[in-house]
Amino acid sequence: MSTMDFTAIPVFQGLDATELGKVEAIFHEEARSAGSVVVAEGQTGEEMYILVRGRVQISKAMLMAGMSVPLLNMASPRKVLATLDDTSRPIFGEVALIDSDQRSATVTAITDSIFLVTNREQFFDLARREPELGVKLLLTLGKRMAATIRRSNAEVVKLTTALALSLRKSVT
Repeated sequence: MSTMDFTAIPVFQGLDATELGKVEAIFHEEARSAGSVVVAEGQTGEEMYILVRGRVQISKAMLMAGMSVPLLNMASPRKVLATLDDTSRPIFGEVALIDSDQRSATVTAITDSIFLVTNREQFFDLARREPELGVKLLLTLGKRMAATIRRSNAEVVKLTTALALSLRKSVT
């Protein structure tokens, strides 16, 4: 259990005090040192994290595993997708509550950081005990995931357009 004010966490807004107390009970605080990897791309996991103190960087490999681009001197380039601080209480790893597939990005603590953490077992135990609350939480997380998919789709269109323009220039 945490001493954090859960009403300050956007993903839990709209829950009443009783519901917040039940949600709070499935989280614990976890501290990480600056430079430590919180979530590693390609690894499996079942935890969701909420950043409550500190800063993190989210990055993603830009080439498939084992691939390199010698001409560009790129062995394993990474793209920084976001740098987040605790002001908005960002969450990450929420997909792992639903699906045990590989993590899609790496999250690294930039500063000493504190997270609220829960896992799949605790989350679904709460959802089974409190189905109405479980539905509320799953809807909120589902909306977040849908927004992420929409942003990713827009990025794919931008990258495809840039590639098409680049290829057209190289042909002419």
